[in-house]
Amino acid sequence: MPRTVLLGVRVLDPDAPSGPAAVEVDGDRIVRVAPAGDERGDHVLHLDGAVLTAAFVDAHVHATATGLLVDGLDLTGCPSADALLDAVAARAATRPGALVWGHGWEDLGWSVPDRAALDRAAAGAPVYLSRIDVHSALVSSALLDRAPGAVGAAGWSAGALSADAHHHARRAALDAVDGRVRDAAQDAFLAAAAARGIGVVHECAGPDISSRADLAALRTRPGPDVVPYWGEAVGSADEARDLLAATGAHGLAGDLFVDGSIGSRTAALAAPYADDPGCTGNRYLDADAVAAHVAACSAAGVQAGFHVIGDAAAAVLVEGLRAAGDLRGVAHRVEHLEMVDAAGIAALAAMGVVASVQPVFDALWGGPDGLYAERLGDRWRPMNPFAALAAAGVVLALGSDAPVTPLGPWEAVRAAVAHRTPGSGLTGAAALAAHTVGGHRAAGDADPLAGRVVAGAPASYALWDGLPGDGAAGIGPAGTGAAGPSGAPRCLRTVQRGRVLHDALDTCGTMPA
Repeated sequence: MPRTVLLGVRVLDPDAPSGPAAVEVDGDRIVRVAPAGDERGDHVLHLDGAVLTAAFVDAHVHATATGLLVDGLDLTGCPSADALLDAVAARAATRPGALVWGHGWEDLGWSVPDRAALDRAAAGAPVYLSRIDVHSALVSSALLDRAPGAVGAAGWSAGALSADAHHHARRAALDAVDGRVRDAAQDAFLAAAAARGIGVVHECAGPDISSRADLAALRTRPGPDVVPYWGEAVGSADEARDLLAATGAHGLAGDLFVDGSIGSRTAALAAPYADDPGCTGNRYLDADAVAAHVAACSAAGVQAGFHVIGDAAAAVLVEGLRAAGDLRGVAHRVEHLEMVDAAGIAALAAMGVVASVQPVFDALWGGPDGLYAERLGDRWRPMNPFAALAAAGVVLALGSDAPVTPLGPWEAVRAAVAHRTPGSGLTGAAALAAHTVGGHRAAGDADPLAGRVVAGAPASYALWDGLPGDGAAGIGPAGTGAAGPSGAPRCLRTVQRGRVLHDALDTCGTMPA
């Protein structure tokens, strides 16, 4: 394979030249990063004005559910129950009897329709419509016929299902997706990730969110590297090893639920929700169960991990980790971690726990007029404490939780910097590092140069036609900023360990107009 020189690029890495650079790539490794000069080589790409970053790592995704929206109902921003029902009716009319899969509705300012109204719109079709947080869903009676365990289970209602009832309904909906449709959805997701400069995704699968067959299929798809996690609790090292062998998972982490979400009022709180005084959310695991799972995974030498959002859930996590005893040097992980206090942060840092966080949550729902304030009152202010976590030494890995928020690493970087609570955000350089280096560390990548653009690092990079319009919130070599085009920059090429995943350069290897 010929050596390639990327000439004239601005490299975003702490050790990069301050001006235009030449980056030489040989196969699956970067072999030289130096100030640009009179370069010669087998294949020189003249890329003046382009920006080069390490390929991004999205540390929390749900590939099939996101890909299904290519042909599903995108209900993001749906303004009313009537609009939702009209969308279902229109889709059911075009495909009578077929599964209607949708996602993204938020019941802010309107009430969800009851099942009878949904059944009339569906005209007998099975319907599964997840709320934007995917912790509750509207489902039709035809779908419930395939999920008898949902009826009367915890979270059962005539409106949106949550908790165990929702988990039963979701499994039935996914079972109704045939293999051809699933494969197309996964391919669409992976292609979209590559086109956004993402070289690695952490798939957070589990029995309450997807299936073993779904995870097995995803692991075979071409595109970005998939780090597969399976969120199912075990009680011994032998159980952990058996489950890893059965699923092909990298670790028993991801969406192993300690609690739910703020939007669906299933996140576990120490005090009731401000807009529902009788509710403190759901607790799916107690500290003993957390401790047993962590001890089993530690003994097996693999990552454990949990979905944790509410403050009561964070307390359960810390108590369980402490009770687990010797962690055997394994860096366990926690997803989301939105409501954790200073003592909890210090404890997690001391135990080497990695936090996989989603900054766009704060951008969408933080602030004095956001969903969090509506649900929690003033408790929204210390949520998503990225700066405090980083200052304590907790490794941060950024992600989208797609389809909860869209794939978009620059949007996540911007949201991490422009936190709705002053003092809780990251610097631009720290946010970029958390979305590259942090993602590799979260998965236990042993290569110390993974996520960097330096000599000796893996040839995993993304080439951009500039920076976001705000200068990527101050991102740049040595902390400098630079203006760029409005909106997210266009990804020109994504390469993961020498494999070209996405390419928008012209046939001569130069910048398109």
